[in-house]
Amino acid sequence: MTQNLLSSTLDSQQNWLITTHKGPDGDAVGSVVAWAAYAKRCHKNYLILFPDQPAAYLCPFLEGYNWEVYDVNKAYHFDLLFALDYNAPSRVGQDMSDFVADYPAVKVMMDHHPGPEDFCQITVSNPKACSTTEVIYQTLETLAQLDQIDLHVAKGLYLGLLTDTGSFRFPSVSADTHRMAAHLLDLGLEHHLIHEAVYDVNSVTRLQLRGYAIAEKLQLYPNYRIGIMSLSKEDLKRFDYQKGDTEGLVNVILSIEGYDLGVFLMETEDGVKLSFRSKGQRYVNAFAQAHFNGGGHQYAAGGFLAADLHTTLAKLASLLAQM
Repeated sequence: MTQNLLSSTLDSQQNWLITTHKGPDGDAVGSVVAWAAYAKRCHKNYLILFPDQPAAYLCPFLEGYNWEVYDVNKAYHFDLLFALDYNAPSRVGQDMSDFVADYPAVKVMMDHHPGPEDFCQITVSNPKACSTTEVIYQTLETLAQLDQIDLHVAKGLYLGLLTDTGSFRFPSVSADTHRMAAHLLDLGLEHHLIHEAVYDVNSVTRLQLRGYAIAEKLQLYPNYRIGIMSLSKEDLKRFDYQKGDTEGLVNVILSIEGYDLGVFLMETEDGVKLSFRSKGQRYVNAFAQAHFNGGGHQYAAGGFLAADLHTTLAKLASLLAQM
C-alpha cells in the first residue's frame, strides 16, 4: 500500500520541498543531495531547505543544487514535503518545527531512526538500515527506480553511507549495505574522493582543537569503562571553532582499549549538546532520552541540557552507574 501510494504521489506532484534535521551531518546532507539529484532526473521542481547552515566541509557536496536555510518570514509553496533523516518535527529545531508539523502539503518521511512520530501521510522507516541514504536506496529499489541512480544520486547516497557507518565499521552494516556500495562503485563513483572530502580536509585550528580535547579534556572512568570529553565555550573560542570541527571526536573514546562507552559534551550559548557512542552490549539511546532530552540509535544518540557545562558534567557523573 505504501509503495503504491508513494509511487503515485511522486508521479503526480511536481514541486518538492526537501528537508532534513538541524545540525545536518553527512547522512542528512547525503540524503537531501541524493533526493534532489533524483528530483532533477524526474524533471521536478525542488528546493533543499535546511534548519541551519551546514558545516563548511559538507557544503561542497551541495554545489549545483538549489538550497537555502529556513527563513521564518518567507512563504514556501510546494506540493510535497520530504522529511529525510529525521522522524519527529522537533528534530528540525524550534524555529522550523511548527512549519514542518503544520505544512499544508503531503509529507513523506524517509528515515532510519527508531520510534517515528505520526506527522507524515507517507512513512518509510527502517531502523535496521545503517543510514537514511540506505533507506532511500531501498525505496528506489522497491519502486523499480534503481536505473535512475546516476553519479549525482550515487554521490549523495555514498556520502550518507560512509559517514553514518563510521566508514563501514558499525554493527548496522549488513551484506545489503556492501551490495549497495558495490552498485554505486559499478556506476563509476570515485568513492575515495568522498572520503578525502569528509575526513582529510582540516584547518590547523581544527587539528589543534581536537588535540587539546584529547590531551586536556578527556576524563576516564575505568570502573565503568566510560570516557567523557568536554569543550567549553571558552575552549571553542580559543581554537576558532567552526561547525563540524568536533565531528567524530566522541568515537576517539571508543578506540581506547577497555572502554565501550563515550560521551562528548559541547557547551553552546543555549546549553550543552551531548553525543553518546557505545559498542558491545551497551546501549545509549534510552539513557539519552531518559536524562538528557534526547534519543537516537542503540549505539549512537544525542541529547541536550539547558544548563552550563559544569552542571551538565556533574549530572552526568552522578549517573555513571546507570549508563
